[in-house]
Amino acid sequence: MKKPSSAGTSGPSAGRAPKGKAAAGAKAPAAAKKAAPPAPPAPQLAHLELEGRKLDLEVLTGTQGERVVDIGKLRKELGVAAFDPALASTAVCQSAITYVDGARGRLLLRGYPIEELAAHATFVEVAYLLVHGSLPTLEQRQRFSDLLNLHSMLHENMRNFFGNYPEGAHPMAVLSAMVVSLSSFYPEIKLDSTQEEIDITVTRLLSKLRTIAAFSYKKSIGEPFIDPSHKYTYCENFLNMMFRSPVSKYAASAEDVAILNKLLILHADHEQNASTTAVRMVGSTGANLYACISAGVCALWGPLHGGANQAVIEMLERIVREKIPVAEVLRRAKDKTDGFRLMGFGHRIYRTYDPRARIAREICTKLFRKRRITGPLGEVAMELEAAALADPYFQERHLYPNVDFYTGLIYRALGFPKEMFTVLFALGRLPGWIAHWQEMRADASQRIMRPRQHYVGPAQQPYVPISKRR
Repeated sequence: MKKPSSAGTSGPSAGRAPKGKAAAGAKAPAAAKKAAPPAPPAPQLAHLELEGRKLDLEVLTGTQGERVVDIGKLRKELGVAAFDPALASTAVCQSAITYVDGARGRLLLRGYPIEELAAHATFVEVAYLLVHGSLPTLEQRQRFSDLLNLHSMLHENMRNFFGNYPEGAHPMAVLSAMVVSLSSFYPEIKLDSTQEEIDITVTRLLSKLRTIAAFSYKKSIGEPFIDPSHKYTYCENFLNMMFRSPVSKYAASAEDVAILNKLLILHADHEQNASTTAVRMVGSTGANLYACISAGVCALWGPLHGGANQAVIEMLERIVREKIPVAEVLRRAKDKTDGFRLMGFGHRIYRTYDPRARIAREICTKLFRKRRITGPLGEVAMELEAAALADPYFQERHLYPNVDFYTGLIYRALGFPKEMFTVLFALGRLPGWIAHWQEMRADASQRIMRPRQHYVGPAQQPYVPISKRR
């Protein structure tokens, strides 16, 4: 593919008035005095040549200056497909929701820097921003909060489902199954649904996922469910449902509520990651919102995605349990023949410090210092971070601690068991998934996703009866 160039355009011949226009020097009519708007710039093109056939591909530029080559006509015009393992260089959609600049460590949600949202907004405001496209007014936030409260209860028949899961069932397994079960109890969003119907469905899912998450934890430890209450805010309600019991006087502190708000905001959306792409792919089939979100939950569960925060804690526990020196941990991490994997370092997109990790690190440091939290896990984590940042191997490969390295430590300090870490990630990511699902449905250019493959299997073979096979 050659270097992109601007397509040339030619205007009217010199000295000749364009057809239908007044000649030079002629008196223009009064209506024509207003200057004509400037012509749009010529599209930028990339040129592809294959076996003597040429194809011009338009280069599209986003609002942040990122450029993509539109290869939508490639197979139709030249009979070939692009080979891009893991879609590392492929934009699967146009989106106005989130922008990630991996080179400079920037993350914008609807144009707002993640640092400003984490510092000043609540998770409910960020959820509104992602779903509706703008930050809410006081009146809009109150109505959104009222809807979240109104739809926070689970259908009584759904409560019975929890009793059929075995003890020790992972909360993510319960979460994914319960989310898709919501479609049997509540109406789906249709193409002709009103904004009011959409708002009710969105707030119902945002609120009930929180209740399902808390109930799944209570089920895992054999305690009775604690219902949501109109007295509490979104995050306060979740903490109360998680940690209150008939024999305790638990009350969520303002500090814990503020920290949970920040952590959920950090997870709210992150462009086309694996789980968001899964939501869009399932959604492209016309599947209902609940099925799409359940697919996102399952995709998030993997240890290379949302499950990484749990994997970080389990790695630290192993290092402490087996008394592995930090120097040995780094040596094994650099050895490609060793199966050991250093969790919580590096990111597929960021080539510098993840901006979410900076915020999480600050939260973690302040929390540990204020509450005088000590212990081998935190000590090993800080020692590991310092050693990795000073190691040329990690410096050259831009392997910085990512957001998962710190969030697990924070959640643990707040009292959450490690099996709930990924559930918390899902709770934070939910408004982003919903926003992408809505955007996908409204995009006229979207069709059912159908990637191609590069087949390298056997050529056509004759069928051999079983009696003659050797």
